[in-house]
Amino acid sequence: MTTYSIDQLAQMIDHTNLKPYASREDMKTLCEEAKAYHFKMVAINQVQSALCHEYLADSDVAIGAAISFPLGQTSIAVKVFETKNAIEIGATEIDYVINLTEVKAKNWAYLKDEMQQIVAVCRENQVISKVIFENAYLTEEEKIALCHIAKEVEPDFIKTSTGFAPSGATFEDVKLMKEQVGPKVKIKAAGGIRDAETFKKMLACGAERIGTSSGMAIIDALKEEAANGEITL
Repeated sequence: MTTYSIDQLAQMIDHTNLKPYASREDMKTLCEEAKAYHFKMVAINQVQSALCHEYLADSDVAIGAAISFPLGQTSIAVKVFETKNAIEIGATEIDYVINLTEVKAKNWAYLKDEMQQIVAVCRENQVISKVIFENAYLTEEEKIALCHIAKEVEPDFIKTSTGFAPSGATFEDVKLMKEQVGPKVKIKAAGGIRDAETFKKMLACGAERIGTSSGMAIIDALKEEAANGEITL
């Protein structure tokens, strides 16, 4: 069992607003909330990177740009360009969606190339890389194959979901992904994580980052639960 401070738990949350109709004021609010709760990152659509960089200039909150989001159906060249552009305008973390068409074709060489190119750009720029699998559409065999590619390429994180598919993160998927990639690649769980109990269980299953738009409610609940400001999982 591990004991965490509330701030350590907050640092596992990517505070999320990926709505296509999010306004500039919504982005400002998201950033102010992230600073107030000391979340690790704001998870945003790529085009909002410069705006959030401006709003977060006086903080250590990371700016996480979603690439080829939410479908993943753009070419490697487009994803690489989008990644580079996001970094140029302020992103400090990248969450990109894999090409599911190529997964269904079992074109593992393509998917490895895609991952290698995007992870390389992130490494060159000292930016965290996260690979979104979108598990709702994958078989267990496909999840395992992608984990094996990730184990070889070593992005910083692999991620369960965009939050836009019919289902999001499951405890079983987080356990499977962690078992398959081992210690060098971390797991981000996202999609449908809305309460403190689910949050805690995702961490217990092996997740080290949680994407959620309910981060404030989760942390508020954990503060009420905490003994001497700490939670043991």
